[in-house]
Amino acid sequence: MDKNTHTEQLDAGVTRPNRRRFVASATTLLVFSIVPRIANANSIVAVRTWPADEYTRVTLELDRELTSEHFTLDNPHRMVIDLQGITINSTLQELISKVRSNDPYISNVRVGQFKPDVVRLVLDLKQPIAPQVFTLKPVGEYKYRLVIDLYPRVARDPLLALQNAQDSDPLASVLEQLGQNSPSVPVPTVAGQTAPAPRPAPKQTSPVPQVAPTPANRPILIALDPGHGGEDPGAIGPAGTREKDVVLQIAQRLKRLIDAQPNMRAYMTRDKDFFVPLGVRVQKARRVKADLFISIHADAWIKPSARGSSVYALSQTGATSTAASWLAKKENEADLVGGINIGTHNKQVAQVLLDLSTAAQINDSVRMGTGVLSEIGKINKLHKRQVERAGFAVLKAPDIPSILIETAFISNPTEEKLLRSAAHQDKLARAMLSGIQDYFKSGAALAQRS
Repeated sequence: MDKNTHTEQLDAGVTRPNRRRFVASATTLLVFSIVPRIANANSIVAVRTWPADEYTRVTLELDRELTSEHFTLDNPHRMVIDLQGITINSTLQELISKVRSNDPYISNVRVGQFKPDVVRLVLDLKQPIAPQVFTLKPVGEYKYRLVIDLYPRVARDPLLALQNAQDSDPLASVLEQLGQNSPSVPVPTVAGQTAPAPRPAPKQTSPVPQVAPTPANRPILIALDPGHGGEDPGAIGPAGTREKDVVLQIAQRLKRLIDAQPNMRAYMTRDKDFFVPLGVRVQKARRVKADLFISIHADAWIKPSARGSSVYALSQTGATSTAASWLAKKENEADLVGGINIGTHNKQVAQVLLDLSTAAQINDSVRMGTGVLSEIGKINKLHKRQVERAGFAVLKAPDIPSILIETAFISNPTEEKLLRSAAHQDKLARAMLSGIQDYFKSGAALAQRS
């Protein structure tokens, strides 16, 4: 091999040099001519990318299990993934065009046939990463998947997400949430409190709940959890409506309504189309010390005639109905569909999150759920007229009243159409806000903030 050829291969990222001397070009793409397909080779059947501020996920779907190796390089930042037992096909090459310009982590993808049975991917990165690479067995509509998760080396803190949120009336300062002083920034207050340097309150869309003062003039914080996301679409309606999309839209509407209240703010466990494991959703709510946790979903059933809204709370002793048990099992399988790296989970922490829910938390959840269900019943038929209970993993925060709302049956053509309607989404969001306010008007205690 002459010197020029060797340099070209280094620039394309298709040979493996000494890692410290690896050189890459951000604009050069070299795809070797495809060699004859080896016997029994794997085949890439789909490629997907899910960019988000928290992490970017790249998914390669195959017809059989794949072996891979990976390493990272600095100056410039790159990640190299060697896919063993495959040759390049047109589907894999589509990955190049799937990288979005606003991806926080990937600037460019290059693909090359490194060896007759090894394809090399080079991800040119915008920042240093802490990658996680793992495989998933077939589940649902998916075949085998190789998942490449690109996390920042310094993990994103949910409290900073609150601080950086660009609301019309922002959450003042995360420092105030932590009980620290920030005298230059006025803080919205609950009824009966006085804040330094007061300003006119935003126009309200509904009455302000009368609640006890919060520590450090801190607004009531509601964690909104749009179900599913990313690799996990949730239920899909007969017209192709995806649950993950409509529940995100409803949550965004509810967030705007909550943020318009002078003494309330909302935090979303996901604000875009990406997957969040169930345990992480709970951890996020606890990290920001949320006072309530509301998970928003859209139900589905094998018969299109099923319809109506439902509200669920946690049960430690068993489901209140067969339907509630079935639904909890289905929702708890979201991690299997969305795909989690089990090897990174701290079993001890997970056990604490899943086992320490208290009777007081459950009682408060049922109280809140009853009010929300009553308000939703004013705009939509109810599937169940009382709060049902079952072992939903996402409701197992030990110190935060938590409910799961099934807004409607997306499998029902009429309700699917309603879920797609901006006007009906707004009605649902307003009904949820009214239920939340009623809960606090009744003198509900705020979540513990140890």
